[in-house]
Amino acid sequence: MEDLKISDSGETPAPLQPPQQQQQDGEKKKKKEKKKGGDGGEGGDGGNGKPKLSRAEIKAQRLAARQAKQGGGGQGQGQGQPDPLADKYGDLPLIQSQTQNKYTFTELSDLDALLTKEGDTKQVRLRGRLHAVRGKGKSAFVVLRDGTSTVQVVFFVDAESKVVSKGMIKYVTSITKESIVDIEGLAVRPKQAVEGCTIKHVEIQGNGVNCISRARPLPFEIADACRREDDEGAQVGQDTRLDNRFIDLRTPANNAIFKVQSAVGQLFRENLLSKDFIEIHSPKLMAGSSEGGSSVFALKYMGRDACLAQSPQLCKQMAICADFGKVFEIGPVFRAEKSFTHRHLCEFVGLDFEMTIREHYFEILDVIDDLFVHMFDGLAKMTKELETVNSQYPFEPLEYLRPSLRLTFEEGVKMLHDAGFTDVDPLDDLSTETERTLGKLVKDKYKTDFYILHRYPLNARPFYTMPAPDNKDYTNSYDVFIRGEEIISGAQRIHDPAFLAERAKACGLDVSTIQSYIDSFSYGAPPHGGCGVGLERVAMLYLGLNNIRKSSLFPRDPNRLTPP
Repeated sequence: MEDLKISDSGETPAPLQPPQQQQQDGEKKKKKEKKKGGDGGEGGDGGNGKPKLSRAEIKAQRLAARQAKQGGGGQGQGQGQPDPLADKYGDLPLIQSQTQNKYTFTELSDLDALLTKEGDTKQVRLRGRLHAVRGKGKSAFVVLRDGTSTVQVVFFVDAESKVVSKGMIKYVTSITKESIVDIEGLAVRPKQAVEGCTIKHVEIQGNGVNCISRARPLPFEIADACRREDDEGAQVGQDTRLDNRFIDLRTPANNAIFKVQSAVGQLFRENLLSKDFIEIHSPKLMAGSSEGGSSVFALKYMGRDACLAQSPQLCKQMAICADFGKVFEIGPVFRAEKSFTHRHLCEFVGLDFEMTIREHYFEILDVIDDLFVHMFDGLAKMTKELETVNSQYPFEPLEYLRPSLRLTFEEGVKMLHDAGFTDVDPLDDLSTETERTLGKLVKDKYKTDFYILHRYPLNARPFYTMPAPDNKDYTNSYDVFIRGEEIISGAQRIHDPAFLAERAKACGLDVSTIQSYIDSFSYGAPPHGGCGVGLERVAMLYLGLNNIRKSSLFPRDPNRLTPP
């Protein structure tokens, strides 16, 4: 029998075990205690002198540890430890002009010029929209967009450099698309070009990110709005785009379209100012129609009938009678026409000019010729914008001549007849389809998308157009075309009041309704003429767009009055 020992308590102990068996029993006991409660089991001290914990206290401890591990409030390094890089990421407070010159920002468009030599790097701070974001393990890839520029930003958790943490990666990937963010990082030259961005030879190694303004879920994906119309994949319809125009305009192509549109206006002004034209600003509230007809927006003006101006023509002509010599205006034009076409709007920006002539209306054509060649030369220099538009809306570069091609109306009709379109009336206006056909014939024969057609039939022009001196059936008038579509209609005006009244009667107008207009030429009026062109139409046709709504900021057509 085995020997028995008496314990101090007087109890009979269990038989002694061999050393190996004692070790196994000890391990089983530890596992059992761990399973019951961790620190010595529920309510126990685990043999380490710690106070007993209730079940609720243990649960609270575990919850706190789990929350710390998830990274809330700058914690994201595991084991509940604070993230030492927490100050390098997070939402910034609302910007209310609290600071000034605290940060130095770099424009995305300037990144390429920053790194001039191989191996160059530069720490930068950028602001833009989060165009795209993708997380993968301990890395995140961001496409930052500003206007027409996009650049790739990469974030990598690196144990050695310690500039990016897991918490930063988690924060970056939680930011919604189209949010406005500030990103800090090192600009470097990537080993391979970044094909998915417009900035292909600079990449940002991110080491900080702050959200300035978070975006709600979008009504459509910007990526879908950037897709070519002939590509496979989701497309955004025109009405959806226009209903959410402030978002649609964010696409690089739209951004570029309106830079080109802006340049059209600037180049128009620049060229005419160089020719000593005076810029005027005429009223848009009128007592009567500017151009005759019923297509006016009628309204009440202090209890009297009034309408929105269809054209600044009357004001331009009165400025000429006031000895201004040469005038131009860039301003809104209103037409209450129910035209549901790809090229008509109820409100557009008019580019108008009027000038005195010494002898011949060709003096006006000379100005038009030089003006548009100047505009086309200037637009051709906008290579970045043109490439951006072309990537979504492909078009052929505009071809034009120096000097510009001029054809008489009779010559244009003869080209149509020779091509088999014998039903075209030489004494009537051309239809839209016939104009396109003539444009193709002109392009094939003269290799130009831009030309002037002048000396239109009397039947096709307004009453105030000066008739031709050698043939009563024709006039001293002109239209100008881009890619087969009319952009300008103009003429030498009748400046003699008696002749003007005679022509008005011949056209069936009640002279009493335009007497103030006729009277304005009764006190000595110089020979003059001019024209008007729609800004949106020039931009549309130069860029080869298929709808004028693409080149109108917030289009107004018979069906659309919003937004805003």
